[in-house]
Amino acid sequence: MLFIALLGITFLIALAVSCVVVRLFRQPINAILERIISDPISRAWSRYLRFAMYVTGISSGVNLWKIEQYITAPQHKDSRIVELTKSRWVLEVYRTVIETLQGIAWMLLVFFVFALIAFVIVRVFELKHKSPEPAGPA
Repeated sequence: MLFIALLGITFLIALAVSCVVVRLFRQPINAILERIISDPISRAWSRYLRFAMYVTGISSGVNLWKIEQYITAPQHKDSRIVELTKSRWVLEVYRTVIETLQGIAWMLLVFFVFALIAFVIVRVFELKHKSPEPAGPA
């Protein structure tokens, strides 16, 4: 029964942390995508990126392999199932917050690297179109 409670709590914590991060990065992501794409489809890309942030945050924060140790007997003969104590709860909550943030941070790092490359390409094309053509002999 404690296993189900731990699973639920870690899910809610990962969801809450993901919500905070999505809110913090909503404006910068919208601005970047509008600048790079400059089309109404940038809103759809922004929505997809927010969805991906939730999925990445929750899947990173709720680590089923780690939680499984509380219900699965170890492979060794003399070992026993890890007991879910108060200190273990604190450790799991801390691990959930850190791994949620870490997962989203990696995803955003990849996004911002590609966004920077796309921004440079867009900027180069803008500068080419703005540069005056050399005047020919009159």
